[in-house]
Amino acid sequence: MTELQKKAAHLREQINYHNYRYYVLDDPEISDAEYDRLMRELIELEKAHPELATPDSPTQRIGGARLEGFEPVTHTLPLLSLDNSLNEAEIIEFDDRIRRNLGMSGDMEYVCEPKLDGLAVELVYENGLLTVASTRGDGYVGENVTQNIRTIKGVPLKLLTTFISPPDRLEVRGEVILGLREFQELNRRRQEEGEPTFANPRNAAAGSLRQLDPAITAARPLDIFCYGVGQHIGLELKSQWQTLQTLKTLGLKVNPLARLVRGIKEVKDYHADLLQQRESLPYEIDGIVVKVNDFSLQERLGVKTKSPRWAIAYKFPAQQETTQILDIIVQVGRTGVLTPVAVMQPVQVGGVEVSRATLHNQDEIDRKDVRIGDWVVVQRAGDVIPEVVKVITTRRTGREKPYTLPKKCPVCGSETVRLEGEVAQRCINLACPAQVKERIYHFASKGAMDIDGLGDKLVDQLVEKGLVKDVADLYYLTRDELVSLERMAEKSADNLLAAIEASKKRPLNRLLFALGIRFVGEHVARVLVNSFKNLDNLQKATKEDLMQVYEIGPQVAESVVDFFANEENICILERLKKAGVEMKPLEDEEDAEKILAGKIIVFTGALQTFTRKEARELVELLGGRASSSVSKNTDFVVVGENPGSKATRAQELGVEIMSENDFRKLVGLDS
Repeated sequence: MTELQKKAAHLREQINYHNYRYYVLDDPEISDAEYDRLMRELIELEKAHPELATPDSPTQRIGGARLEGFEPVTHTLPLLSLDNSLNEAEIIEFDDRIRRNLGMSGDMEYVCEPKLDGLAVELVYENGLLTVASTRGDGYVGENVTQNIRTIKGVPLKLLTTFISPPDRLEVRGEVILGLREFQELNRRRQEEGEPTFANPRNAAAGSLRQLDPAITAARPLDIFCYGVGQHIGLELKSQWQTLQTLKTLGLKVNPLARLVRGIKEVKDYHADLLQQRESLPYEIDGIVVKVNDFSLQERLGVKTKSPRWAIAYKFPAQQETTQILDIIVQVGRTGVLTPVAVMQPVQVGGVEVSRATLHNQDEIDRKDVRIGDWVVVQRAGDVIPEVVKVITTRRTGREKPYTLPKKCPVCGSETVRLEGEVAQRCINLACPAQVKERIYHFASKGAMDIDGLGDKLVDQLVEKGLVKDVADLYYLTRDELVSLERMAEKSADNLLAAIEASKKRPLNRLLFALGIRFVGEHVARVLVNSFKNLDNLQKATKEDLMQVYEIGPQVAESVVDFFANEENICILERLKKAGVEMKPLEDEEDAEKILAGKIIVFTGALQTFTRKEARELVELLGGRASSSVSKNTDFVVVGENPGSKATRAQELGVEIMSENDFRKLVGLDS
């Protein structure tokens, strides 16, 4: 064999192995990004040297192998997979190629939909009744999972025919998914029962749908979004957009984020919009799917062996990658918790270079069997700290080293303890420099007291020189003390003192969050201030008083009571008051309570002027509560573009519905 033949054979062997791990075992050992790179390398190699392509090459197949144990189902029309574009240049090239092949110069009409990270299925309806459901399999033959599909509440067993006569035969294509919250709960239960956890929601969905016992599938809250059709007899469909509306009319679940667009600029805008919404969605997406809308144009463009020429997946930056752990170090937090951190070979994840990832605690290290030297899958979602998801045990050489957290604090040398009922190992020395530094970092951070110029290196100096032992000391620093520090000019010292002075006017909820009371984040701090109005009332509150407040449970209540029972904390608060820290709620927060006080608001559809997080925070700031579901207690539902079932539910319950513009006027953002 030539070197090129050997390389192609090796790539085929690797891809086939990882296909088996992914599709059959539902237990992948490399990230999607690494798999995509292997596949792309083989595609490019075979494209440059067609003689290297073999009939059994993964590039000639559409999906994975059929799982043994299920009856085979032959698809009337193949369930094709999609080509990927990984950047803007490739999606522009796709658009150019479409228009060139069609001989068209104007903007193309496309349908853009979220690219769901689930399991592709086909549902066959005959005269309106669900008769067969199957997985994609290899694209031509799938597995019969009818009984399991019937357990999914989002799948109608009989089509709605109020407005459309039931077609003689309708083959519906869709994606079975598991929501993020449901995925976390499933893994939590499996962990408690000593069963292996799923690597990601896609694997959990696949594992759930392929259960030989439908009762197990029924116990797992799978969901589905339908996105297209195969054979359809007795139903005239002319476009992708018409198809989505027709599927919805027939009672099939269609993703409300789908959008009809014109031209490549609107495709790029949609991609940017969904990338921004990605972290607020209740399920995983890894990109968008772009399809030529007109079916007659799709037919002219045709298909390749495994993918249509009229559609493409425009992927988001990978949120999982494969890398190697070079070392494990320990960080000590502001509450004394020792957190093991993996130091890794730098790798790009989600468009950001990642070289460290949290390992959480010793139990997680033991459960995942993480060792120094291991190859691992690491993931990063939004602004969340990167974490190690999975160890690739098949790449071990025998030189990897197990790791155990130290018995003594690596910063101050004090003994560490693990309190009963906790997974965390702690340094209990409150004077530990690492804890003091972390408490001050947190106190000065943006969401807390927002002291501009008080960075990590400056805090390190202040603590190490003994100028600051607690957060109150910040307000007693002098100009001479600051100028004596390294790289601190007089102008910088004056700016810092001005920033410290300005922070005295921060509202009480910001101060509560800044103090680092356990379980009191930004939202809970705002809830406490809205309920108790001032520090004296909060300080006198009992556990029972606190638990009367909506969203305050026993854990938070106990933590707040314990904080104010500590003499050292009271001393710090007195010194803050003496220094002139005002501790007053914002005037506009008090006024705002009159606008949405006690109101429950639900948002649905794509908002144009807010992200979901911004909308929720605004409602909370104005004294209301943002809910994720519509009930008879909901005061009103704000609808954006392509509202989903929540708008329908609101109509059924007689709940007031308002547009995004009406909402903006209500809260005083527009006149």
